[in-house]
Amino acid sequence: MKKYFIQKSPFVVPTTDGKLIEEHHGKVATNNSAISIAHMIAPPKWSEPYQTPEFDEYTYIISGKKQFIIDGETVILEAGQSIKIEKNTRVQYSNPFDEPCEYIAICNPAFDFEKVNRE
Repeated sequence: MKKYFIQKSPFVVPTTDGKLIEEHHGKVATNNSAISIAHMIAPPKWSEPYQTPEFDEYTYIISGKKQFIIDGETVILEAGQSIKIEKNTRVQYSNPFDEPCEYIAICNPAFDFEKVNRE
């Protein structure tokens, strides 16, 4: 048995807001509830509702910019920057800018729709 797994066909999460979500590892893609890793592209002017996830979320920006409203504080990350947002923190993710934002999101434990607590 191999001691590694190369993900060649990530699970593409169906969306209605134009955002690309490719889960490479996680609950759906690899039946891994410990951690999730997703490649995402948020289109210009995209936003999500506020949420208070029951997992830590790390974001690394590949290109573009992404806005975070974290407990009322606005933070903008640019390419090459990353952030960790601790679980049970109220946050809103958005891309209010004129260019797409490409990024990697890592959730620990794995992203779970039942534990994201969207408003």
